[in-house]
This record gives sequence, C-alpha cells and structure tokens, in this order.
Amino acid sequence: SLGTQVVKVFDVVAARTGLRDHEAAGRWSPATAGAAPDDHKAYYPGAHPIAARVTGDTSTGRLLGAQLVGRLGTEVAKRIDVFATAIHHGMTVASLDELDLSYTPPLGSPWDAVQMAGQAWVRAHRPDRPARAGR
Repeated sequence: SLGTQVVKVFDVVAARTGLRDHEAAGRWSPATAGAAPDDHKAYYPGAHPIAARVTGDTSTGRLLGAQLVGRLGTEVAKRIDVFATAIHHGMTVASLDELDLSYTPPLGSPWDAVQMAGQAWVRAHRPDRPARAGR
C-alpha cells in the first residue's frame, strides 16, 4: 500500500502518497523538491497555487512520493491519484512529462501541476536529464 490519503479542512485540501524522504532513506537515495504551480492558466480568473512536494531516488530517478496542498477546487485529490498511479507503476519523476493529461485553460495548464512539480525535482536533482520548459 502506498498510504494514499486526502483530507479537507475548511477550504484547504491536503494529500499524500508514497514515501517522504526520511521514510525512504534506508532503501533509496531520496531527495525532495518543492513547487507551487497554479491549478490552471493564470490568465483565467480564479487560478490558485498548489503547493507540491515530490520525493524521488537520486540514483535511479524513480518517483517515491508526493504531497500536495491546495484550495478546495484545485483538484488536489485527482492529482494525488496521478502520483499514486505513477508510483504504483514504478515511473521515474522525469517520465511524468510523458503523461497525456487533460487540458483546457479554465481547468488546467498545458503542463499540469503534477508535471510541473516533477520538472522542479528533475531540475534540482537530475541536472543530467533536462526538464522540459513549457508546452
């Protein structure tokens, strides 16, 4: 079990799946990076940031865990499910870029918040694998 959880407290939703860096330390070489991408294109009204924390193995690039916090309506639960599916299938953090996630400006971005959080991790911990910039 990945321990995927989501909780709503007033107008905030927090979620986690997989391992945090201290939980992964015995078996992998974990490192974490954070990002705060918007839930949809900023030029549409009502865009809000999603605080994201991604943990991956620096040796292999394997995705180990993720935590998200955002306002109600930012689809945090949907996005943590994407991370949980990626972890279940042994994906690398860099391979999140290859996911074909839905997009329309009022509801998302060409690069989803999941992918942008993964790109932040790749830039910070795998400089040998360039993260893509924009779609």
